[in-house]
Amino acid sequence: MLDGPIIDAWVQHPTPAFLQHSMFESLRRWSKDVEWPTELPLEFTLQAFETAKVTKSLVSAWHAPSGPLISNDQVASWVRAHPERLGGVASVDLKKPMDAVRELRRAVRELGFCALRILPWLWNLPPNDRHYYPLYAECVELGIPFCLQVGHTGPLCPSEPGRPIPYLDEVALDFPELVIVGGHIGYPWTDEMIALATKYPSVYIDTSAYKPSRYPPSLVQFLKGHGRRKVLFGSNYPMILPGACLEQVGSLGLDREAERLFLHDNAKRVFKLDC
Repeated sequence: MLDGPIIDAWVQHPTPAFLQHSMFESLRRWSKDVEWPTELPLEFTLQAFETAKVTKSLVSAWHAPSGPLISNDQVASWVRAHPERLGGVASVDLKKPMDAVRELRRAVRELGFCALRILPWLWNLPPNDRHYYPLYAECVELGIPFCLQVGHTGPLCPSEPGRPIPYLDEVALDFPELVIVGGHIGYPWTDEMIALATKYPSVYIDTSAYKPSRYPPSLVQFLKGHGRRKVLFGSNYPMILPGACLEQVGSLGLDREAERLFLHDNAKRVFKLDC
């Protein structure tokens, strides 16, 4: 039985445009424990978090090359309605760097968002591409983390942009003040992601899209040992229900400190949350 508050670092409340997009067909095929509807009321999402005893969920916007699938303003409306339970994570148009910087400023300063997330596979651009660099500088100035997907892609898109080394390694070298959160554990390059989180004080890993039963042994050892302050819990809802992840946390054999850091304290510190 888990004891204490829980922060889910990566969730989406999916819009119909998001749910029905053809690129998620492979995820729908893999997500055997979730029946993907064509529309999902916000109340259903909130109930999933409440059932799992998740205290705070960081809800991500999604901007694809074709346009927003979940807009920053949509996320902001959900956060305004439930500020104690939800936090906002921005997304921007990577191909228009200056417009993206202005939108990120608006999302943080006006909408109150706590991070930026971009998925390299969605743009087929690794994170050391020049399009990202104005955004990295702005994240540092705004004092927010940059979040991204690392590892192979579930959708049928090239996986190479998700490889941590050399791409994310170069970003961490170029921007030592930038806080980076690599989501989806980096598989099959998890050891590369662990190496970066060990090497750089400002690099972290979140476990979204994987149940604990599927964490690689090296990640579990990192989480138990010297990496206990570098790993954040995430579900990637609605792909995986948060309760389905959390019910397996006990099997990891974490001590109380490591469990508290993993489920709450690391995310609170990294995202500067007041929960």
